[in-house]
Amino acid sequence: MDRDVVLRSESIAVLDACATEAMAISNANKGGIRRLRSRMAQGLRSEDGPPKVKAEVHEQSISFAALETHAKAPAATKVKEETDRAPLTSHSKPRRGHVKVEYEEEAGLKRQRWEPCDWITQLSFIREMRSKRDAPVDQMGAEKCYDPEAPPEVRRYQVLISLMLSSQTKDHVTAGAVQRLREHGLTVDAVLEMDDETLGKLIYPVGFWRTKVKYVKRASALIRQEFRGDVPDTVEGLMRLPGVGPKMAHLAMDIAWGRVSGIGVDTHVHRISNRLGWTKKETKTPEETRRALEEWLPRDLWSEINWLLVGFGQQVCLPVAPLCSVCLSQHTCPSAHKSLKPAARRPGELAARVKEEPSRRRRDTAKQEEEDLRKRSGRKDGAGAQRTEET
Repeated sequence: MDRDVVLRSESIAVLDACATEAMAISNANKGGIRRLRSRMAQGLRSEDGPPKVKAEVHEQSISFAALETHAKAPAATKVKEETDRAPLTSHSKPRRGHVKVEYEEEAGLKRQRWEPCDWITQLSFIREMRSKRDAPVDQMGAEKCYDPEAPPEVRRYQVLISLMLSSQTKDHVTAGAVQRLREHGLTVDAVLEMDDETLGKLIYPVGFWRTKVKYVKRASALIRQEFRGDVPDTVEGLMRLPGVGPKMAHLAMDIAWGRVSGIGVDTHVHRISNRLGWTKKETKTPEETRRALEEWLPRDLWSEINWLLVGFGQQVCLPVAPLCSVCLSQHTCPSAHKSLKPAARRPGELAARVKEEPSRRRRDTAKQEEEDLRKRSGRKDGAGAQRTEET
């Protein structure tokens, strides 16, 4: 029994010692944890507390400054600020960069326009080459075909008829047809009194003369019914007439009425404008060429450019084998010598080439004559064979 008492007392002592040691350790840990917690709390307050106050103060100062600036700014400035901000808040369309399309001069704002290179030099050269005015258009054009002693309305009508007959026709053929019509009386009433056969004989051999007989008759009837016997004085009115297109309408306005409404572009003006590079891009029709020229060519040159280029095309800038070697613009023309083969540029070979190259009509005529000759020879051979059999 004494032994059990001793063991219990020893166990109690050991437990008391362990408890004392555990309490000391826990007290030490509690002090360290408290210190760690206090340090962390101080760090959070030092990081969070001052910036919040500073940010609030800074934000408040900005808002007050903006309100004061907004109150002091004029109304125009407010509108400008709202306009500048608008594209930034738009989500439907991105903001585009500014493209300058106008330039400022002393006279005001003017639109920039395209102009071909060296066109002024080329125009001066063409004027020099046309200074003699000895081309067919100068002697037998629409300006030379009417009767200068006739009344004004008759002169205008004769100008219109000469323009209608000149389509797809040489100038000397047109002049001869107009002269024959004048001898029979080239007025609205006289033409309407003619029968189609007589009118056809008078204008033959102009190109498409049968179709032009119908156009002349119908146009004359419309002039008498709707325009009181005089030629219309507007482009729209002229184009209402059968057989009258934009080229004829603008030329009629210039020659008959003395008003420049547009550029008269025929096959010569169309061809030469493309050869000289007077259009932004190559045009396919005379109407496209007219619109392209009117975009940049000064208006005071619209009346002159037609007869200049027509005569130049008749004498120098020919449709086939142009005479680039004698053209003053050969060093500025982008098409110079390009339409000729190298062998044809040698001296003396250009003229030989032109003489040796037959026209389409001559080729057709030669073929027809050969066919007729073969038919005749075939008939003769057959007749000779029959005679031989009979004998």
